[in-house]
Amino acid sequence: MSRELWRSFSTGGLLLGALFFAASLTPTLLPRTFLTQGVLSGCALASGYGLGVLGGSLLAYMEVARLNGFLRVAKLAAATGCAIIAVICLWQAAQWQNSIRELMQLQPVDTVHPLEVTLIALAVFAILIALVRFFRLTLRFVATKANRFLPGRVSTVIGVIVAVVLFWSLINGVLFRGALRVAEASFQEYDELIEPHTAPPTDPLKTGSSASLLAWHKLGRAGRQFISSGPTREDISSFSGRRALDPVRVYVGLRSADTPELRAKLALEELKRVGGFERSVLIVVTPTGTGWVDPAAMDSVEYLHDGAVASVALQYSYLASWLYLLVDPGYGADVARALFNEIYGYWTTLPKDSRPRLYLHGLSLGAMNSELAMDPIEILGDPFAGALWSGPPYSSRLWRWLTDHRNPGSPAWLPRFRDGSFARFMNQHGETADPTSAPNAAWGPMRVVYLQYASDPVTFFEYRSFYREPDWILPPRGPDVSRQLRWYPLVSLLQLALDMFMATDAPIGHGHVYAVEHYIDAWIEVTDVHDRDQEWIARLKQHLSKRYPATLTSAELLAGGRL
Repeated sequence: MSRELWRSFSTGGLLLGALFFAASLTPTLLPRTFLTQGVLSGCALASGYGLGVLGGSLLAYMEVARLNGFLRVAKLAAATGCAIIAVICLWQAAQWQNSIRELMQLQPVDTVHPLEVTLIALAVFAILIALVRFFRLTLRFVATKANRFLPGRVSTVIGVIVAVVLFWSLINGVLFRGALRVAEASFQEYDELIEPHTAPPTDPLKTGSSASLLAWHKLGRAGRQFISSGPTREDISSFSGRRALDPVRVYVGLRSADTPELRAKLALEELKRVGGFERSVLIVVTPTGTGWVDPAAMDSVEYLHDGAVASVALQYSYLASWLYLLVDPGYGADVARALFNEIYGYWTTLPKDSRPRLYLHGLSLGAMNSELAMDPIEILGDPFAGALWSGPPYSSRLWRWLTDHRNPGSPAWLPRFRDGSFARFMNQHGETADPTSAPNAAWGPMRVVYLQYASDPVTFFEYRSFYREPDWILPPRGPDVSRQLRWYPLVSLLQLALDMFMATDAPIGHGHVYAVEHYIDAWIEVTDVHDRDQEWIARLKQHLSKRYPATLTSAELLAGGRL
């Protein structure tokens, strides 16, 4: 039985699978655990094996001569080669992982637990191969039945169609949809939980108070956190030594009204009620999938402007960002557009010399939807002041266009777009990766800043990495990207896909976990803060960094469902 099972494997598939297994152990953007490495390596092994089988089938179809006499020897050589390559790469894997960990100031690892990685990889490989073989059995069964009435090739085509439909219905209609319903119910229950320490505000000028147009229990968990967690005027004043105001925060939960348009109108009326248009800075925030707004982003801008900031956000789902992209990727953009149209429409009716400066902000999926909220043509006559978009997903349209049309010689992970008067890119170290490049021109009427880390797979994932090397891999590398990273067809796509789901496990200031001190630098550029000296800014960074330790921030990011 074991001999027959061994003979059923493809020699070419095993050879290519071994190469894919080895390549999967090399570094990409984020460090891995032995569990995630094992799953990745198993998927890579199965992918390489599948391509090897496909190549063998193609050669057989082309009637290329097969060396049957050497088949047993070839299989033995393949097995030996697999073992040698696995041992070498597993031995090297710890060094590869440490090449990332060192850049992110993490403790080095002594081992990647090669035995556990191998066992997990083989288990994943076995499961995937079993599924594929079950698919083939289904295909043959249907084709055999159809062959009684139809020609052989027609029955084979019918078998393929029936098997594909059956498996797709099972995966999409039963497993995926069922899991999605469970996830949505779970996220909705989590959203409805009211924490003991977040009682309704007593200040009538706070959203969710007894005087508010919005009920506290309908704001959702993320909304209640957003309203209750911001700094007070006493907090800001005691730090800066200057007179401060209470920041205005408005949040409309998903249960506050039936349609996005009605929720957007509620947001506008509540913002007017609490005096949001009387502040000097007004920010339209697009949250992530679960409605979470990064407190590090909002606290930093409120401290910079002595609390004279009003912000408004509209929830559009309960699901984590990556799940919502699978269900209805356009809905978040529609909701963001509804809110922007209401706020911007009223803002344009106000006197230009006394109205607040209007900005947009979003993190992750929120950044992508915030981009789509406004029509550039419609705002040309009366442009808003600017936008800060952090961690934009790879599918963000404006971000992609600006990156693809960057100045020659500027790296893809920190591009320069023309003279910098409209859009600039920032990371941990500021705006430009090339100190010899020409300085930016003065800002124009709008200031757009993208805050992004070179190690963020949510931003730099590419489907095209299946067959081509991404531009961000080319030298010079980003400051937190391993110099030992190499591109491999298909394997790099699998690695980046895994990195994307692990993006919020990165230490703060790397991956998809954005640090408050970097938000401060970005807001200074976007909102034109020029009355603070470097000593005061450094002190603010230190002060706010204590409020957001890496462990807490990562937990909040996970709860927010970053993509």
